[in-house]
Amino acid sequence: MSFRYVCIDHVQLAAPAGGEEAARKFYQDLLGFQEVEKPALLKKNGGVWFQAGTVHIHIGMEKPFTPAKKAHPAIRVKNIEKMKAYLIENQIEFQEDHKLPGTVRFYLSDPFGNRMEFLE
Repeated sequence: MSFRYVCIDHVQLAAPAGGEEAARKFYQDLLGFQEVEKPALLKKNGGVWFQAGTVHIHIGMEKPFTPAKKAHPAIRVKNIEKMKAYLIENQIEFQEDHKLPGTVRFYLSDPFGNRMEFLE
């Protein structure tokens, strides 16, 4: 092949119409992502974009909405035990998973029911 893949640019997750504020409270206020301004031509579609380092998550409004219960982004974390303690302090439920040797990982759901994986 004369081309190569470099990285995933972003992951888009769906939310129900009007879910922007709930997305901000979860991704920005709780998880510490920064909101990224959407290009002018895309603003009319609704939704909100976030970034933390090289991790980009776009929340798009979908009607009718169905959360992603199996498909999910997997985000590598440094100091995952501290992240788990932080989530517990903030009363965020997560499910630990010990099926992948050599990793510490857990799953949680965003406010819309989309599955997310965090691993170290």
